[in-house]
Amino acid sequence: MRKIINQITCVSVIIFTLLVLVITLSGTLTSKDGNFPKLSLSSVLDGSVGTKLNQFFTENFAFRNLLISEKAVVESQTGESIVNGVFISDDMLLDAHTHDKQDFTEISKKINSFSNSYSGAVYLAVIPSSAGVYSDKLPEYLTYRNTQKQQIDSLYDTLSDNIRKIDAYNILKMMSDSYIYYRSDSKWTSYGAYCVYRSVVQKLGFQPSSYDKYTIQHITDNFKGDLVSMTQYMKSKPDILDVCIFSGGAEVLGCKASADGLNFSDTDFYNTKALNSENMYDLYPTAKKPFVRINTSVNNQRKLLVIKDSYANCFIPFLIQHYSEIAVFSPEDSEVPLENFVNPDDFEQTLFLFGIESIYN
Repeated sequence: MRKIINQITCVSVIIFTLLVLVITLSGTLTSKDGNFPKLSLSSVLDGSVGTKLNQFFTENFAFRNLLISEKAVVESQTGESIVNGVFISDDMLLDAHTHDKQDFTEISKKINSFSNSYSGAVYLAVIPSSAGVYSDKLPEYLTYRNTQKQQIDSLYDTLSDNIRKIDAYNILKMMSDSYIYYRSDSKWTSYGAYCVYRSVVQKLGFQPSSYDKYTIQHITDNFKGDLVSMTQYMKSKPDILDVCIFSGGAEVLGCKASADGLNFSDTDFYNTKALNSENMYDLYPTAKKPFVRINTSVNNQRKLLVIKDSYANCFIPFLIQHYSEIAVFSPEDSEVPLENFVNPDDFEQTLFLFGIESIYN
C-alpha cells in the first residue's frame, strides 16, 4: 500500500512540475496590471511576502483550478480527503470547517430586539448544513467538538420565550436517507426544504400542502455547487435542481425587487437564466436580491415577512399557497436596513430562516 501511495505522490509531483513549466513557457503567469509583487528583505522577514505571493497566484494563476482539481484527486487517493476545508467522502462532499462558538450574543441580541419592538409573532428556523446531518461521514477528529444541533440549541436558549423556535435539525436527521442535501453543495435540496416547511407552516397556523400535489420538474441534473467550486473535485456526481409547482393551487401574480427601498422593478419568480451561469442555484426565488415583494392569488389578506439567507431561496415557493403577500429581506445581500424597504408591523408574522453558518457571522 505504501508503495502505491509513493507512486501516486511521485506522479502528482511530476504533473505539478510540468504544469508550472507549461505556464511559465506560455507566459500565462502574468499579473493583471503587469506587475509581479515587489519583494524585499523586510517583506521576507515580516512574513508579508507570503501574503503578497498568495494573493498574486490566486488572482493570476491561469491553471489554478486545474491544480486544485489535481490536488483533490491525489489527496483523495492517498487517504487525505480534506481539500480547502472540504471533506471528500464516497458519495458526497461535506464542509469540514469546525466551529466551537458558544457566545451568540450578537445575533440573539438582534433577533430579540426585533421581537421586542415588533407587534406581530416571530418564528425562527436555523438549518443545519449537510455536514451537520451527515456528521457520521466525517473523520472523528472533526466531530469531537459541539455538534451543529448543540450549537443551534445554544442559540435558541439565548432567545426570548416570545420567539417560536422550530427544530429543523431532527426533522432532517430523520429524513437523512432521502435526497435532502446536495452531494456537491452544503445546502439542502428542494425536498429537504419541503420536509422542514411542513413543520414551519403548521407553526404559522396552516395545514401543509401534500407533496404529491406538486409537479416536480427536474430543471437540470448538472448542478455543481459551492463545495465543488472550493475543491474542483470533478469526480463528485452532479446534483438535480427541482422546481415544485402546486397543481391547481395559488399562483404568483407578481414579484417586485429592490436594492434600496426607493426603486422597485418587476422580476421573475424563477430566474431560469441562472441555469446558463456558474451559479445555477440562483434559479430559485429571491436569490442575490436584497428585497423582494411577492403577491399571490391567495385571497386571505395574510401577509408574511421572511428574513433569510440563501437557504430560504428554494423554501419560499412552498409558502405561496398560504399568503396573499410575502416580503423577503436578505441582510447578506443588502447594504441598507430592513426599514428602508418595509414597515415590519405591516406584517402579522415574521419568519427568520437561515443556515447555521449565518449564526457564526
